[in-house]
Amino acid sequence: MSVKKKYSKPFGNLNSLKTSFFDNNDGMLDMADGMADVLLMQPKRTTCKICGAKLGAPLYHSHRIGYIECPMCGHLNSECEDTDAFASAVYVEDDYSKNYSAADKESYIRRRDMIYAPKAEYLRDCLKHDGLSSEDVKILDIGAGCGYFVSAARQLGMTATGIDVSDSEVEYGNSMTDEPYLTHVGLTDSIDYIRNTDANVLTAIGVLEHLVHLDENIDAIKENGSIRYVFASVPMFSFSSCFEVAFANGYNRHTGGTHTHLFTDDSVQKMAERMGFEIAYEWRFGSDINDLYRFLMVSMQKNNNADFSRFFSDRFVPLMDELQQVVDRSDFSSELHFILKRV
Repeated sequence: MSVKKKYSKPFGNLNSLKTSFFDNNDGMLDMADGMADVLLMQPKRTTCKICGAKLGAPLYHSHRIGYIECPMCGHLNSECEDTDAFASAVYVEDDYSKNYSAADKESYIRRRDMIYAPKAEYLRDCLKHDGLSSEDVKILDIGAGCGYFVSAARQLGMTATGIDVSDSEVEYGNSMTDEPYLTHVGLTDSIDYIRNTDANVLTAIGVLEHLVHLDENIDAIKENGSIRYVFASVPMFSFSSCFEVAFANGYNRHTGGTHTHLFTDDSVQKMAERMGFEIAYEWRFGSDINDLYRFLMVSMQKNNNADFSRFFSDRFVPLMDELQQVVDRSDFSSELHFILKRV
């Protein structure tokens, strides 16, 4: 089966939703460093998160953590395991949700429509190409957070519910709608939800990289024949990773914090095969150029060149979409959206 590919999307007003990445670089970096402290206390990782191959020495170090390239599937693994203790510390005890919740309903809708509506529309259009109307689609969204994607899917006429480990995010998301469609679950409860759902589409937007028990989740998807499609986005080993190595004083949003491993084309393919699925659709659009822009702006400002940073910004920002398109088409960009179809 040939994979139907789509490349790039405009940055639009993305930076208006990421102001803390610029304005509070040091605070965000402190947050990521705190999570790194927790990760570095966990056991050393000896096998690949995706294929189980034996790992060797780190390919590089970034923000005190070594990253090891799998010799079999290329998956980028941090040198330490993401454990239940790590997940509890960074997702539950630390209330990670406070970094991503919108302040009120108007900003909630704005974030939903700017970031998540295009993803829901992409899913709708791809499934329509496969002969499924919106009314045919029933979604279980795992790691739903505040429910932005679930809300966007429901706006398009799809049936959608979500689960998340953060009680505060679930409470906030349900307060944004007349009908609560999010459920709070324990750290390992998603496996049972996946195993027992009658949804025909499982969605995981920026979630698979956070699952401590990824193997069991993969097995649960494979075992549940009701799930015909999986729609996910994952962070990729990419130019953003390289930029984070070069700019040690910039907030490492891509290979820091809760991202303890990054995917590659081969590791996504391997994961699909383990599920008993094949890759049907891909949409590649990253934030590599936005990350480079952010690092340069922060560095200039730290070097007391705020006026020059504005000079640079006026000339660089108009080029960003075109530059990112080049990066996306190189197949080494920071994010991949894909739809898997059961074989």
